[in-house]
Amino acid sequence: MRTQLPATLALALIAALPAASPALAQVKTPAAAPGTTPERIREVPSVAAQDPATLKPGTILFSDRRDQPQNPESGLTPYLDWQRQKPAEATALAPFPGYKEPDYAQTVNGVTKQRHETLKVYVAEGRFVVTRPPEAIDLQAFANLPFVQAMDPAIKHKALSPADVTPTKDPAAAFARRPDRPWCEPGTTCIESRYDLEGKLPLGVKLANKLEEGSSKKIAEFVSFQSELRVLPPEKAAGLGALTKVDTPVTGGIEQTIFWVNQILRFGKFLAVLQPMPGDPQKTVVTTYMALAIKADVLDRKAEYARVPVLKNLLPAQVLMGNSSFNTGNSISAGLPTYARNRIAAFADAVAKR
Repeated sequence: MRTQLPATLALALIAALPAASPALAQVKTPAAAPGTTPERIREVPSVAAQDPATLKPGTILFSDRRDQPQNPESGLTPYLDWQRQKPAEATALAPFPGYKEPDYAQTVNGVTKQRHETLKVYVAEGRFVVTRPPEAIDLQAFANLPFVQAMDPAIKHKALSPADVTPTKDPAAAFARRPDRPWCEPGTTCIESRYDLEGKLPLGVKLANKLEEGSSKKIAEFVSFQSELRVLPPEKAAGLGALTKVDTPVTGGIEQTIFWVNQILRFGKFLAVLQPMPGDPQKTVVTTYMALAIKADVLDRKAEYARVPVLKNLLPAQVLMGNSSFNTGNSISAGLPTYARNRIAAFADAVAKR
């Protein structure tokens, strides 16, 4: 069933205005992570192109390939193009080996049809230096529920039983099952998360649900997702040097894989890779990645909004990519680029303090 959340987001942004306005298309500067300054996060065209030896502790290099910020979809890459253009990155950041765009059955008015879903991927990369050797950093200290709870106070987390993993128990979600092992096997932390939309967005949800009265599916006023957090096995971490392009052995890695989302996204992954600083093994280079796969129809269904006058001057991509002046807060409602920046900065702070 098609999600109606894009209309929700757009309606929410204009709910307090008397009429639609082109001003909504203003580009919004991403918010800095709480407790940081904009100068701390230094945007670069490519993190891998920077010599890590020149990076001062406390500074974070950041790149999300948004070379045309005025374009709402700048920084988004079709999933198949991502696999072809950056195979090492796509392999490392996909939910599991061999992941493909979803194919599933959809029933509308009693008629079941097979559907193929296309995805577009947003990838953010960060890099920072810790003034301790890799062996002094205990990744297990970050592979637990209390740590995730501290990363973003706006998102609420609780432990998830493996028996309640949606791709495992719901046949309609079979495309999200791992082929090599079940999600949330022993040795991993399984998490159920919920983010209540902030600012004007809940008001927009109520308005959109009223406009869609009679629909069999109401729009949620929250985003819920399930994820698996784990320290990478040494053999899996070892191969990530080809991704980071740092010329020292990988000593460890940690990943959180979002394998199920109720709307907007199909998957997400946060990955951090640790390596000794080239020429200075008493320092650690940490390279981080955040990948978020958006359902393409969230971005492509523009004609549907023509019947709602207030939506004509606002694209859903503007909200999701943080380009609207009405993006709110420091979490998901601020747009994916701000969310990614703040998650990477929060992780950097946590590692530096341990």
